[in-house]
Amino acid sequence: MSRTLASPVASELEIRKSRFLGLALPVADREAALTEVALVRQEHPGATHVCWALLAGGHSGMSDDGEPSGTAGRPILEVLRHHDLDGVLGVVVRYYGGVKLGAGGLVRAYTDAIATALADAETVERVAEATLVVEAAYGDAERVRHWAVAEGYPEPEAEYGETVVLRVALPAPALERATGAVADLTQGRATIHR
Repeated sequence: MSRTLASPVASELEIRKSRFLGLALPVADREAALTEVALVRQEHPGATHVCWALLAGGHSGMSDDGEPSGTAGRPILEVLRHHDLDGVLGVVVRYYGGVKLGAGGLVRAYTDAIATALADAETVERVAEATLVVEAAYGDAERVRHWAVAEGYPEPEAEYGETVVLRVALPAPALERATGAVADLTQGRATIHR
């Protein structure tokens, strides 16, 4: 089972007059990661570089954001891999201080910034999510909605038409049991898609 961060973590280092702000946070996927990178850019409009790396569900990505190729994104990615994390975005914001660090110095700086942020990070098991789609008559749909909330799942999304289509988000390991519970609850009248 893969692990992700319990909450965002951050660090700040000063290396030869440049400030490096390291940030690591849990993300669901690439789209969520790119949204977070855009937010970090907005928060730091004066930054020289906003470099990042992502590991999420088998997808990875990285950006050197104008630093020499391989000196920022790749080192951040390697630190995430070394910590055996998934569903994590690592971002390092650099404010240039006027002293060039050279390729080796940049690799060390970006590695240290993200590693320092992760040093005391709490990790949690990353559980895959699934969606149970239930099409049912109004009365049965209401029973399914009450059941989902009672089980501790988020309020199902609902589309109302001749029937009701409910989307129940739940942990993937619970999908089989949930399918059986919904079939029992509706006495087999609901159409269940997984």
